[in-house]
Amino acid sequence: MREFHGMATEELLGPLNDFERRAAPEKLYLRGDASLLTEGPRVAVVGSRRASARALGWAQAITAMLVDHGVTVASGLALGIDTVAHRTAIKRRGRTVAILGTGLDRYAVSRNRRLQDVIGENHLLVSQFPQGRPPQRANFPMRNRTMALLADATIIVEAGETSGTRHQGWEAIRLGRPVLFPKGFLTPSAPSWAEEMISYGAFAFDRNTLPFVLEDLPYRSVESAAGSHELPF
Repeated sequence: MREFHGMATEELLGPLNDFERRAAPEKLYLRGDASLLTEGPRVAVVGSRRASARALGWAQAITAMLVDHGVTVASGLALGIDTVAHRTAIKRRGRTVAILGTGLDRYAVSRNRRLQDVIGENHLLVSQFPQGRPPQRANFPMRNRTMALLADATIIVEAGETSGTRHQGWEAIRLGRPVLFPKGFLTPSAPSWAEEMISYGAFAFDRNTLPFVLEDLPYRSVESAAGSHELPF
């Protein structure tokens, strides 16, 4: 296990444009394999802590497809969608990055304590907060901004009207990063912010169109991660 204390964000990620620099924390603290931030594409898979069974299935299938095509899966180690994304990436022998809203030595979700340790040992934990920082409400919008910066795209699987996930979607749009939704989420009962994000260029996808969307995603690290995979929606 490798641990980096207070690395400057731009030193770690390479040159940032003006929008990225404004979103970037001054420092990042890492535990695990730092190459997961510099090698290959990264896609954040995020959503509600209290997701429906249907959305949890979507998260599992989407994550499996990303892993099968060499994409590193990022998420925030919350319950629900985040947990499914991390666990599926590990089960599929893929790579996963957890971006924390606490210091690296703290656990925001006690039920995910072992999962957090496994990711730190075999994958990568990232925090903009120094060790000892406890989980505080103000930490998580900042964490979401950082996750939007570290990911080449964000997939919002399912989230409610007041979900903190919407903050990450808007940060990704401000950074010029693609934001994607499963078409099954965009029903008349979907939150108003989802349709508004679509009007700002977010994508809706299904099992047939996601491979083609991936072909055109602008990755910082590689040119593409295209392929086909059967999804249940």
